[in-house]
Amino acid sequence: MNRSIRKAAVAAALGLSLVLAGCGSGDDESAGGKTVLTITLWNYANTPEFKALFDAYEAANQDIDIKPVDILADDYSKKVTTMLAGGDSSDVITMKNVIDYARYGTRGQLAPLTDEAAKLDKSKYLGLDAFDMNGQYYALPYRSDFWILYYNKKLLKADGADLSRLTWQQYAQLAKASTTGSGAEQVHGAYQHTWRSIVQAIAAAQTGGDQLSGDYGFMAQQYALALDLEKSGATMPWATAKTQKVTYNGVFSTNKAALLPMGTWYISLLLQSKPPVEWGIAPLPQAAASGPVTTFGSPTAFAVNKKAKNADAAKKFVAWASGPEGASILAKIGVSPSFRDQSILDTYFATAGMPTDDIAKKAFQPEKVALEMPVNEKSSDVDVILNEEHELIMTGDKTVDAGLAEMSKRVRSEVQ
Repeated sequence: MNRSIRKAAVAAALGLSLVLAGCGSGDDESAGGKTVLTITLWNYANTPEFKALFDAYEAANQDIDIKPVDILADDYSKKVTTMLAGGDSSDVITMKNVIDYARYGTRGQLAPLTDEAAKLDKSKYLGLDAFDMNGQYYALPYRSDFWILYYNKKLLKADGADLSRLTWQQYAQLAKASTTGSGAEQVHGAYQHTWRSIVQAIAAAQTGGDQLSGDYGFMAQQYALALDLEKSGATMPWATAKTQKVTYNGVFSTNKAALLPMGTWYISLLLQSKPPVEWGIAPLPQAAASGPVTTFGSPTAFAVNKKAKNADAAKKFVAWASGPEGASILAKIGVSPSFRDQSILDTYFATAGMPTDDIAKKAFQPEKVALEMPVNEKSSDVDVILNEEHELIMTGDKTVDAGLAEMSKRVRSEVQ
């Protein structure tokens, strides 16, 4: 069995055993006498960055054998929370978002990486500040993503629209104009994924709203737009996408949607799409017709479990993955690294299949990137409430006004 096949098999088996049993991460050493480094992650087979990083690190460190702990993406946060609460001893914990980081960091479940962070040139890192918890760091970002607009060149009926600066109203008009067919042959003008971020985080970033404030009137306009797109048939019904567990890649890569607001992480998957899609990228549409181009995003990081069996080896891996060497590996496969200098940017845009037109380059250089969710000890509790009320609004169980009012009431009474 070659190394790649063995690694995928071990990932599935080890991930299942750890999640179900809530036990430790296995023996410290493999049969070959190497240090076994266990790393929790999601969807190993479909997330190319993990294999690329692990293979490169093992090649440079012959005494290390990395064993992925593979967890379904939708279950990741819940399963890792359960694992850490149960005393799991996996070595490296991948931080899927800053909400999880705030949760684990404030609970004392992560080992400090403040000394490692102090060695970094912070001017070359995107997203590093998000992991500063009162001067202490418990994770280091290896990837930093933000939201942009993907478009299908064959399906989009642009009619001369300036994709370099769309308002959300112009986006909606393009979506409606690009919707064709019916039934199994229908192509939607846009696909709006089910995550609350597509409404709430966009509204917060582009209006200056605070998702922890308990005052959510700033979300009303973005909800109105999302519901209008659905009512017009320009996008798939939210309830359908949620119930059928529709994936944005499943829609866009099969030419079923002309427009897709999504994070830069999607680029690496599109580069591998077979058959290839004729796609491009543009800046995320804006609430205002003028002013700085503002989007939102979130860094992805590696942290060291406070109960790691191989803490020293884990810290070395985290420092390597978040630094120039890890960044170079990621840039070559179209993944947006946290560490950036000119050589990394040159590598990134030299990737085969990467859009290199002026609009694409503008998309990759927004003037402001707001954090998807503030890092705060209350973030995870507020996130639960905002998610629950988001679902009720999008299914029509509550009006926008009623849902926003309930968000405010619950956050103020249950969290603040």
